[in-house]
Amino acid sequence: MASQEKKRNITWKEMKKQKVLIIWSLVIVVYGVIFCYLPLAGWVMAFQDYKPKDGLFHSAFVGLDKFRQLFSDETFIRVIRNTLGMGVINLVVTFVAAIVFAILLNEVKSNGGKKTVQTISYLPHFLSWIIVTGILHDALSSTGIVNELLLKLHILNQPLNFFAHPKYFWPIVAFANVWKETGWNAIIYLSAITAIDPSLYEAANMDGAGRWARIRYVTLPGIKPTIMILLLMNVGNVLNAGFEIQYLLGNGLVKSVSETIDIYVLKWGISQNDFSIGTAAGIFKSFVSIVLIVIANQIAKKNGEERLF
Repeated sequence: MASQEKKRNITWKEMKKQKVLIIWSLVIVVYGVIFCYLPLAGWVMAFQDYKPKDGLFHSAFVGLDKFRQLFSDETFIRVIRNTLGMGVINLVVTFVAAIVFAILLNEVKSNGGKKTVQTISYLPHFLSWIIVTGILHDALSSTGIVNELLLKLHILNQPLNFFAHPKYFWPIVAFANVWKETGWNAIIYLSAITAIDPSLYEAANMDGAGRWARIRYVTLPGIKPTIMILLLMNVGNVLNAGFEIQYLLGNGLVKSVSETIDIYVLKWGISQNDFSIGTAAGIFKSFVSIVLIVIANQIAKKNGEERLF
């Protein structure tokens, strides 16, 4: 009894010392409950023929009819393809680009040069997609710098309208994501690299390892746990291929490859006042994301890699 009371006293003292952190933690928990968990009650709309005038409690229950309607819609099947395609491309190129950029930046010997490059690289992260898409429109327009360079290099005979050809849309989206997020995403890898024991690099130097050998046998293994954790987290975001850039850059000519699930929800769930369809599409997206995370986590577990749970 005395030992238990002593433990309680110690715990209470520790809580008093950490009261500021506890208060802020409670604020975050309350925020999460209000804005992340309470809205999940709205998922019931996916199983109703929801009418705003009837509300959640008086709308007719239709079971899985809205989901059947979704998957019988060719537009939604195409939207899933677009979302998955752009999501996978974005995951691969942004993930690899961030790792490569962090490793290369770490190899820069000048601290001033390294800080300058790093600052410039993550500034685009703070630009809104409105600005980014505006830059893309200007650069890729018929009178933009890209067409001018291609014409002067005799790669093209006449200006090309990049936004009129569906085959260019996904690469443009991928490039925009790389340009905007690579510097920001590289920060966590740079932090992981700085945590590697310098003695490992010294030992590699003594063994005659060159720069590429040090990267391969010291740097990459050192940041492997970070890479695995971030990869698992990003796998769950594959269906979050984006909304703003596709919505802003999309047009009637590239509609077949530009629409994502989020745009579908906006178009049919909100604009057409069919909130049940929009909710069903959102539930499908969340369900697939959870399944992907669980599968990726189990694969990592079987291979003895870092995992989320």
